[in-house]
Amino acid sequence: MRDAASTSGEKTVVLGAGQAGFSFCARLRELGYLGDITLVGDEQHPPYQRPPLSKAYLLGEFSLDRLLLRPSEFYLDQRIELKTDTRATAIDPDSKTVTLDDGTRLGYDKLVLATGSTPRKLPSGLSGGLNGIYYMRSIADADAIAPEFKSGRCGLVVGGGYIGLEAAAVAARSGVKTVLIEAAERILQRVACSQTSDYFRDLHRLHGVEIRESIGLEALHGTNGTVSSATLSDGTSLDIDFVIAGIGILPNADLAQAAGLDCENGITVDATCTTSAPDILAIGDCACFPRNGTQLRLESVGNAIDQGQLAAATVMGSDEPYQAKPWFWSDQYDTKLQIAGLSTGFDTIIVRHGKEAACSHWYFAADELLAVDAMNDPRAYMVAKRLIEAGKSPPADAVSDLSLDLKDLLRA
Repeated sequence: MRDAASTSGEKTVVLGAGQAGFSFCARLRELGYLGDITLVGDEQHPPYQRPPLSKAYLLGEFSLDRLLLRPSEFYLDQRIELKTDTRATAIDPDSKTVTLDDGTRLGYDKLVLATGSTPRKLPSGLSGGLNGIYYMRSIADADAIAPEFKSGRCGLVVGGGYIGLEAAAVAARSGVKTVLIEAAERILQRVACSQTSDYFRDLHRLHGVEIRESIGLEALHGTNGTVSSATLSDGTSLDIDFVIAGIGILPNADLAQAAGLDCENGITVDATCTTSAPDILAIGDCACFPRNGTQLRLESVGNAIDQGQLAAATVMGSDEPYQAKPWFWSDQYDTKLQIAGLSTGFDTIIVRHGKEAACSHWYFAADELLAVDAMNDPRAYMVAKRLIEAGKSPPADAVSDLSLDLKDLLRA
């Protein structure tokens, strides 16, 4: 690690004021960095939490102040120059400068790209430029959607991933007649086993959401410029008041690509979060990093925090490689889903029922524990997370033995 004094006079610029960018800046100061830090964000708000947007914030249970990661005074105290409502338009790695949308040019010794991701949009041929079509990514998105969530209205959710399901849950709780369509054979098909899909399908139907799988969107139609009906791939028509599309996200890599950095499924980085330009790092949703011989991009708060902190150590001279410890969560109605690990490549699912409504699905590939989906079962989640991070795999029959205390798996 470098001596903190050696950083005096340096300039570090961070593009992207989300969880990753904030985590990097905070950690860099904790490590004793004495140089200038400039944090550039294209939204008008200081860095804030995104997960509550599609849940508690939409329901009015979470204020804007509670969303903020730190109050404004934090950035003054930590000597972090925060530029909000500002967008970077170009990066020049040769001159080590960033051009902003007001024409300002910022010089840097280190540049960190924490540019995040953007919701995948419905094809223009489907939406036709109509009003009443929404995506969920920012405070502005949530504020725009909120007035639609009124009892008696009819909403269509396109996409049965976690974003779509969370939006459907909030809509249903608000009294909206909600239909969710998923083009794949089942909801959560890309990210979870069929048992988890079954669990959440049943949960949503219990709360009045109509879920239609293997059904796509053919067209949206409007009245006076606002969406009023939808034609589905099976030929049926729905009268609706609004649409929420949750069909995935795309990494924001355009700036990096235009600057000549290596990009594939995001901005390519090495194990220290360094890009193909040695003085530029990338972290969070936009970064594609090495893991188990392949390149991986993770879209999660945990990854954003961990990569931000590791990148700060890299700037301070560390060559410690990033070891991803994937974890995720989703709140739907009174159910908290907690996920540890990555389930890719599983061949066996062990279903374990806990007390009351607790349930967990354990993913194995042969004898290796890969991941767990824990529904209202924090004990199963924590035990599985510790096992996965330690590289330990309990016997599958032990996991399925309900007479066994889960903590005993940690002692084996």
